[in-house]
Amino acid sequence: MKAITLRNLPPEVARTVQRRAKQKKTSMNKAVIDLLEESTGTSAHTPEPVRYHDLDHLAGTWTEKEAAAFETLITEQRRIDPELWK
Repeated sequence: MKAITLRNLPPEVARTVQRRAKQKKTSMNKAVIDLLEESTGTSAHTPEPVRYHDLDHLAGTWTEKEAAAFETLITEQRRIDPELWK
């Protein structure tokens, strides 16, 4: 495998590499390789996200009246009980 020397890294890029190395508890070299693999789509470590389409047929099927009724019913669930936050 060929070695590459990087010079004059922009400060933000260097911070990103350092942050990644610290986050993953790995070397700066490995962090650079991981970032390059991710940006080129060649990473063997990160599988493609799975997209499901089994509920697609339900999207956009509610009428405005049904959507309004749902919003009314769920409003109570969205309310924060101040007693619970004391």
